[in-house]
Amino acid sequence: MAETINTNQFKNGMCIELDGVVWKIIEFQHVKPGKGGAFVRTRLKQMEGGKVVDKTFRAGESMPRVHTTVQDMQFLFDDGANVVLMNTDTYEQIGLPRDGVADELQYLKEGDVVQLLSLDGRAVSLQLPAAVELVVSSTEPGVKGDTVSNVTKPAVLETGATVQVPLFVNEGERVRVDTRDGRYLGRA
Repeated sequence: MAETINTNQFKNGMCIELDGVVWKIIEFQHVKPGKGGAFVRTRLKQMEGGKVVDKTFRAGESMPRVHTTVQDMQFLFDDGANVVLMNTDTYEQIGLPRDGVADELQYLKEGDVVQLLSLDGRAVSLQLPAAVELVVSSTEPGVKGDTVSNVTKPAVLETGATVQVPLFVNEGERVRVDTRDGRYLGRA
């Protein structure tokens, strides 16, 4: 029998089942309007397929919780159709469809260790750390005196992801990036 939880128990990264589909909670927010009942606004990612949707629940609404298993895996390479990962203990290799992990792939380098989420013994998704350190591979050069941090410019990272960075960041520098929303956090 599945464990039932209500919206007051939501946590980022938790998996729930809605209409027979398993969703991962990316973020949530409890809202208490001046009039009417409280509600919970969420952003959910489909575990198989990677589709992201916004959904609103009434406060206290119940649904089944889905338990996943987590395992450390090393990212080996991307062959275009699949992402190949290796178990760091047994050296067993598995492939995940590239479409389902495209968002996570923009913050991964070959050799990085990530967590593989499995559902009923099937590998379904990757879980990245909250922030990663990456090298800026190309951006406009900084000009002496550009120390303002609220003005940004685009920078392409070593993985191919594009992030908005302050004007003082130059090529070759290491920066910290939030993997949840692609935000620049600071120099590494």
